[in-house]
Amino acid sequence: MTNSNTQQDFLSVGKVANTHGVRGELKVFPFTDFPELRFAQGKELLLISPEDGKALKVKVVSAREQKTVYIVKLEGYDNINQVEKYKGWEIKVPKEEAVAAEDNAYYFHEIIGCTVLSEEGEELGIITDILTPGANDVWVVKRKGGKELLIPFIESVVKEVNVAEKKVRIEVMEGLLD
Repeated sequence: MTNSNTQQDFLSVGKVANTHGVRGELKVFPFTDFPELRFAQGKELLLISPEDGKALKVKVVSAREQKTVYIVKLEGYDNINQVEKYKGWEIKVPKEEAVAAEDNAYYFHEIIGCTVLSEEGEELGIITDILTPGANDVWVVKRKGGKELLIPFIESVVKEVNVAEKKVRIEVMEGLLD
């Protein structure tokens, strides 16, 4: 891997939550809609240190779902002492491995950082986070005045998403800006 790759060239697909058992398995909290693809046998992943950003290339030997986490076994790691230090590390894959989003579906990295505009073109703020409370996602918009705006990702509100220009147009519903 060359140094020309920046963190922006990678997608975060999970985080090492803990170790599992004594044979070097890791409990991974997935950040992906496709954990069965991301943690498939033979897949190469990048473990990224939260302290110094150091990257370590690893290969998946096996993975299985267990409630809300995946139990992942990495090639060459056969006991708990070898993997203990990776708790809290992020798991990434190259961005070119992104699974194409379906129509009207977007990746978090495509939406976060977008400028939100009203249909009249008034700049309302920047999307800083995405909440997933249930039926639909809610986009968190940081306004210039500091107050957050919560936008439900539904057709009647979000009118246009242009990921190339990092712009989102919304219909301002009554009470939204209060």
